[in-house]
Amino acid sequence: MNIENYINQIVRDAKSASRRIATASTALKNTALDYIAEGINSSADFILTENKKDVLAAKQAGLSEAMIDRLSLTDKRIKAMADGVRQIIHLADPVGEIIHGHTRPNGLQIKKIRTPIGVIVIIYESRPNVTADAAALCLKAGNAVILRGGKEAIHSNIALYKILTAALEKAGLDKNGIQLVEITEREAIDYLLTSDKYVDVVIPRGGEALIRTVVEKSTIPVIKHYKGVCHTYVDEFADLKIAEDVCFNAKVQRPATCNAMETMLVHENIAPVFLPKIAKKFIDSGVQLLGCKKTCTLLDTIKQATDEDYYNEYLDMVLNIKVVDSIDDAISHITKYGSGHSEAIITANYSNALQFTGEVDAAAVYVNASTRFTDGYEFGMGAEIGISTDKLHARGPMGLAELTSYKFVVFGSGQLRE
Repeated sequence: MNIENYINQIVRDAKSASRRIATASTALKNTALDYIAEGINSSADFILTENKKDVLAAKQAGLSEAMIDRLSLTDKRIKAMADGVRQIIHLADPVGEIIHGHTRPNGLQIKKIRTPIGVIVIIYESRPNVTADAAALCLKAGNAVILRGGKEAIHSNIALYKILTAALEKAGLDKNGIQLVEITEREAIDYLLTSDKYVDVVIPRGGEALIRTVVEKSTIPVIKHYKGVCHTYVDEFADLKIAEDVCFNAKVQRPATCNAMETMLVHENIAPVFLPKIAKKFIDSGVQLLGCKKTCTLLDTIKQATDEDYYNEYLDMVLNIKVVDSIDDAISHITKYGSGHSEAIITANYSNALQFTGEVDAAAVYVNASTRFTDGYEFGMGAEIGISTDKLHARGPMGLAELTSYKFVVFGSGQLRE
């Protein structure tokens, strides 16, 4: 197979299909989404069979338990995938929304109207559910999408792709509105990333190495879904029961996600009381702890963290702990090591809460709540394409509105500029 010709055909077909998708009615798009959800549920056994091939290969390749968890599908996860698609049906269609409108003194009527972006390439790893979520979101927002999943999920993704395209055809839409790159050669990504004549934006979701590669090679605008080095700062004025529950949830509930806590910062005034109790809870749950010198003095059974450890997105049951002497010290640490994803403070001091939310630069900043809530569904946006750590053009959970652009539509009655 000539990979360049293969990719050229895909991007051309996507560009052609995007024009039909962009003008499709809400009812037609929702019909297609209903067929997708129906197809996922009715094909659960087929999806599971194909997914088992990927999971077996992943185990044989020695992938981590966290990666295998992200890859694995169950009946519950497949149902959740279909339910997620159906939730998108009930979300308001952003296409055609008038963001702003006004009339100029000369009588020109100017409207700023939300429009589809066009053709979106999404490059991602591991999670097969991204295939359904991304396709459904892009479709509802009026975009054509080209999906390029990781080779570790190729069988799962192809199975889902067959369901997606069948649903488009059944609804009477161009099946090329959703496409999957079915070859796993890395060269395919290189050609995709230079198809700027046909593709409008690239969204990478995955590890640091993948995102850096995409940014370096792409001639197309990139919205980065960068790593989540998330912190929780336990302030000296924290309610320690709330702190214990929130920190445990942020690390243990699902450690392989980008919004899981990777470093816990603890004020020195409460560290002697708080750390021994929370550390035991973490260790009993299988979390490996690394700490600064002060932490290791209080918890003499754990290893000392290196400077590099504080930059790590573990996506696993590993946690850094650092004792800080002030809220300013905590914010300075987050500023240096954070990735701009999600940060939290546990405090009963309102002034400290305001200082933290005002000075910490991240897509989501929490007071007395777990960073695990950074999610489109939890924010009431429905399913999401991911969490953008960029500031342009979208930041934080990317839902339907973030998958659109806008244009100015101007009505006149013969006005001329003098």
